[in-house]
Amino acid sequence: MGQNGQPFKWSNQANPSHWGPNNACLDSPAEDSTAASFNQKAHSLKEKTEPSRQEHSFSLTCPPQTTVPFVFNSPHSGRHYTPHFLKQTQLSPLTLRMSEDVLVDQLFQFAPDLGAPLLAANFPRAFVDLNREPFELDPKLFKGPVPSNANQKSARVAAGLGTIARVVGQGFEIYRSPLSLEEALWRIGHYYLPYHAQLRDLLDNQVARFKMAVLIDCHSMPSRQNHLDHTPIPDIIIGDRFGTSASQDLVSHLIQLLKSQGVSVKRNEPYAGGYITEHYGQPSTGIHAIQVEINRALYIDEPTLEPHTGFLSLGDTLHEVFSTYVQDVSNSLQVPVAAE
Repeated sequence: MGQNGQPFKWSNQANPSHWGPNNACLDSPAEDSTAASFNQKAHSLKEKTEPSRQEHSFSLTCPPQTTVPFVFNSPHSGRHYTPHFLKQTQLSPLTLRMSEDVLVDQLFQFAPDLGAPLLAANFPRAFVDLNREPFELDPKLFKGPVPSNANQKSARVAAGLGTIARVVGQGFEIYRSPLSLEEALWRIGHYYLPYHAQLRDLLDNQVARFKMAVLIDCHSMPSRQNHLDHTPIPDIIIGDRFGTSASQDLVSHLIQLLKSQGVSVKRNEPYAGGYITEHYGQPSTGIHAIQVEINRALYIDEPTLEPHTGFLSLGDTLHEVFSTYVQDVSNSLQVPVAAE
């Protein structure tokens, strides 16, 4: 049942007779041919740069049984800054972390208790940004020319925030010197592509089981757009690419549940969802993607990035909201929900 005792309904219901087997979520990504080719090209860099992806470049936490059509994703909460990367940067570790969605994976650690997998990057956004196209490459960052088929002209690249970011925070340059293109391709091949292969596998498996999947893409945002902007930011912004990445019923119901807990919510302004929401959110194929942006002031001290007392209460609120949300959506599809 939804709020006020009314059943939650949405318009593209699955056919229960077509549900697939109720297996646990995958524990390793299927590396596609593109990833393999880039790994081969950059093999010579392997020993002198970062560890390979097999050394825990991301974490996948599976429920005992995957019983609901949800996937929770935290692509920007990675906090393993390798010695090699730290030597390349001219910034302090604290400044480098300005782009990090601090502890967002921990805020959503309840996901497996709801019967859904939780995927989270261990490497930081400043190292590789998973919420970009695979080859949004900033020509200002590299020693040599960028391939002509790379996206060099997106608004994100122009801001220095491509797949390999050039800046963090309020425009702080990350690197002491330009990077080689080979290192960028190595990072993409060993970190970006395997992560997205894993995410795609999780979503495809949910569609195979339930004829639908709901991706909850979890992020956090600064409490101010910049140091001169004092415009109040809501507690949470829900992004659905202006109504294109998810069923309107799904989005509206989540917003309703958040507001019922006293959470202030806006939709799509100023964050409508990035590459992940846009790329994977294809309701016509059964995959719905919703971005959740959380105001960092709710749970951390922004100057120090340390959690404060609001961390636990926010986690409890999110747990309550998404417990109800997963249950409502699953009940509308007659999907059995995992016991907590």
